[in-house]
Amino acid sequence: MRSTACLLAAAVLAAGCGPNAPGAAPDRYDVSRMDLKPAPAQVSNERHAGPFAAGASLSMTAELKPLDAARVKEVRLDTTHKIIEIAPGVKFSAWTFGDQVPGPTIRARVGDKIRFSMTNRSDEPVPGVQLTAAPMMHSMDFHAAMVSPQDKYRSIAPGQTITFEFTLNYPGMFMYHCGTPMILEHIASGMYGAVIVEPREGYPTKADREYVIIQSEFYTKPDPGKRKIGGAPLYVLDGDRLRAAQPNYTVFNGVHNGMVKKPLPAKPGERVRLHVLNVGPSRTSSFHVVGTIFDRVWMEGNPDNQFRGMQTVLLGSSNSATVEFMIPEEGSYIMVDHHFANASQGAIGLVSTSVKSEEKDLEHHNIPASSAPADPDTVQAKLNFESKCLACHSIGQGKKLGPDLAGVTARRSDEWLFRWMKSPEKMLETDAAAKAMLKEYNNIPMPNQNLSDAEIRQYLKYFHWFDAQPKDKAAAHAAH
Repeated sequence: MRSTACLLAAAVLAAGCGPNAPGAAPDRYDVSRMDLKPAPAQVSNERHAGPFAAGASLSMTAELKPLDAARVKEVRLDTTHKIIEIAPGVKFSAWTFGDQVPGPTIRARVGDKIRFSMTNRSDEPVPGVQLTAAPMMHSMDFHAAMVSPQDKYRSIAPGQTITFEFTLNYPGMFMYHCGTPMILEHIASGMYGAVIVEPREGYPTKADREYVIIQSEFYTKPDPGKRKIGGAPLYVLDGDRLRAAQPNYTVFNGVHNGMVKKPLPAKPGERVRLHVLNVGPSRTSSFHVVGTIFDRVWMEGNPDNQFRGMQTVLLGSSNSATVEFMIPEEGSYIMVDHHFANASQGAIGLVSTSVKSEEKDLEHHNIPASSAPADPDTVQAKLNFESKCLACHSIGQGKKLGPDLAGVTARRSDEWLFRWMKSPEKMLETDAAAKAMLKEYNNIPMPNQNLSDAEIRQYLKYFHWFDAQPKDKAAAHAAH
């Protein structure tokens, strides 16, 4: 009886301390205190001119600007069709918000109102080239909003402008994207970005640096019409790879290895806050920073969803997390998708205390090079080499675990190289040159990469391309 009485007393006390008890702190997620009645959207034929993106709350790069004090955020993001460069020599026919991929990041605070406008400018010519994709309907879907999709997220025709407002009721990092069918194709073509909503009272910690990392996938193929942009082949969306969820590139902030070439700066002892969003559209991200531990992880960017001391954050498509960590000492800290199939396709970057990228530290991850061939097979082989081979081989920078491959087409025949890449273990059984190379390189055999015949032919094209470059250009290519 006494035990039962104690339990009842505890239950009464707990009930008296609940969120609705007298004197309790108000529930920050109380829907009765939220703005859930925005005005209807308006569609007109008045076209925006000038900049494709405008608003004091917008950040155009990975560096996140401080919060704008205005409680009403005027945001303009027009849609365009343009050419972007995903990787050296890979020029892709993209669809955008604000004329960039990813679109600009919007920063606001709970309780702020977003006053949004967008003109569908997909019918405007791309400077210097003919239209690479036909004008089409587009729309905007804000995951941060609580609105009627049929009203606010309706598709508008080229030349039309839509305007609507909504209040930010929840903190977090939210995706925005085009919601026009087929949504898969619109996202894969580049129509996505992020809204970062701070808690009403601000974040519980102070960060020295804040950056936005948006992971996404590209599904590309050479243009069937063989169009070129500035002498380089044009790449377009590969619908078959897209539906099979087999991307050619998985990248941070729209560019293959982009934040290796341009690392995010930080200093020893600083607290870095990364707002990380995986927009997919179809793959999962395992976000990790080499050399440090996530001191705080706020799932979906909301400090109420806190974890401590995490090594990796798992993010499905449209999931996000805000992560914080300390920079312990001088060095380059590698941001990577620990799903290494994605890292090998370009999902890698650096937070660095040095101005220049320290590429030697990336041998076991993924390294960029510079000069770009024009032939699509050679371009693909170059990217594959940078992703898979540079841990053991250089091309023009000297021996590593294996030989320097500069000049390999002069030293070996294509037939020998083909057999070696196809089945190195069989070559080591019978070929004298292969046996001598194994002995020269400390008896470390090359693993079988299970390359297809087509992939091997691409590698051979790349090696021949490199060996045909003038010495000064080859040296510059290798040094980068």
